[in-house]
Amino acid sequence: MSGGIENETGTVWRDGRAIALLAAATLTVMANATLSPALAGLAEIFSDTPNGAFLIRLLVPAPSLAVVILAPLIGLAADRFGRTSLLLAGIALFSVAGSAGLYLPDLWSILISRLGLGVAVALIMVTQTALLGDLFTGAKRKALTGLQTSARNFGGLVFISLSGLVASISPRFSFGIYALSVLVLPLVMAFVREPEHLSGGTRSASELADRSGPVRTIGWTWPMAGLAILQMLTNLSFFVMPTQVPFLFAARGENSALMTGLTLGLLSLTGGLTALGFARVSGRIGPAFVFALGFVSLALGLLLVGTGGGNLSVLGGAILAGAGYATLLPNLVALTLRIAPVARRGTASGILTTVVFLGQFASPFVSQPLLERAGFGGMFASFAGVLGLVALCSFGVGLRFRRKTGAERSESA
Repeated sequence: MSGGIENETGTVWRDGRAIALLAAATLTVMANATLSPALAGLAEIFSDTPNGAFLIRLLVPAPSLAVVILAPLIGLAADRFGRTSLLLAGIALFSVAGSAGLYLPDLWSILISRLGLGVAVALIMVTQTALLGDLFTGAKRKALTGLQTSARNFGGLVFISLSGLVASISPRFSFGIYALSVLVLPLVMAFVREPEHLSGGTRSASELADRSGPVRTIGWTWPMAGLAILQMLTNLSFFVMPTQVPFLFAARGENSALMTGLTLGLLSLTGGLTALGFARVSGRIGPAFVFALGFVSLALGLLLVGTGGGNLSVLGGAILAGAGYATLLPNLVALTLRIAPVARRGTASGILTTVVFLGQFASPFVSQPLLERAGFGGMFASFAGVLGLVALCSFGVGLRFRRKTGAERSESA
C-alpha cells in the first residue's frame, strides 16, 4: 500500500489504512475507564497493602499522568524519526503493559505497569493522529476525524461492558482485555506505511510545506495555541460528567451506580452516533459554526443535568453533552491537522494529546470548589455559562468570516 497522500473522496471503508488507524484509535479509550468495573474487587484482593485504597484509585488515572508528561516529547520524536515504527511500538507496549495485571504479584508493580500503559497510549494517540493527517486530505480526512471519535466512543462501550462481565468472574481478568490490542498489530503492519515525505531522507522546503491547507510552517503556532486552549476547555468541562454525576445521583438518593452507568453509556452512544455526521455538517456550515453548535450543545447539556431536577433531565442532558463533545473533538483534530505543517504534525498531535489529559486532570480541581460554594446547580450552570460565551464568540467569528468571504466573491465577480 502506498504511503502517499490520499486526496480522493471515496469511501474510507475500502481503505485498509483507514481501518487500521481507526482500530488503533479504539485502543486509547480502553486505557483508563476499562479498569473501573474491577476496582472494588481489586481493593478486596489487595486489602492488606498499606495505603491500598488510595493506590487502587490511582490505577485509573495513572496512564494519564504518563501521557501528559511524554506526549509532547513523543510528538517531537515522531516528527524526527517517523510515525509508523512508534505506532507499532505503542500497540505492542499497550498489550504487554495493559495485561500485566493478570500476573503481577503486588499493587505497586501493577501501578508501575499502568504508567507503562500511559506511555503506550501517548505513542498511539500522537502517531495515529499524525498519520491520519499525513495519509489523507480533504473529504476523507474530515470523515476520518469524525469516525475516529465514533470509534473511540463505541470502543469504550464495548470494552467497559466486557470488563464488567469478566470482572464478575475475577477482577484480574479485566486486565486481559488489554491483550486484545495485539490484534491491531497485523492491521497496521499490513496497511500503514511511513508517508513518503517522512521516509525519504533529506526534505526540501517544498516537501515540508503542508499541502492540506493554507497555513504553512510560519504562523501556525498561535492558531495551534488557540486550539489547545479550546481542547482543554472542552475536556475540563465535559469531564464534570463522569467525576460529579455519581455524587449528584447519590445526593438525590438514587442508585448511583446504576444511574451513572446509564448516563455514561448514553454519553458514549450519543457521541458515537453524532460523530458519524461530522464531515457532512462541517462541510455545510464550516468549522466556526461547528464550534458554536458543539459548545452550545455541551452547555445546554450541562445546564440540564445540574438544574433539571430529575433523572430524565440528567439523561437528556447527557444526550446533549455527548452530542456536543462529539461535535467538538473531530473539529479540533481536523483543524489541527489542517494548520500544522507536515514536519510538525507529530508535535501538534502531541500538544493536542497533552491538553486532552490536562483537561481531565484539571476538571475536579475546578469543579469541586464550585460545587462546595454553589452546589450542583450552580457548579453545572457556571460551566454552561462559560461554554455559552465561547459558543457566542464562535458564532460571531463564523458570521464575520462568511460576510468577508461573500464580499470577496462579490468583488471578484
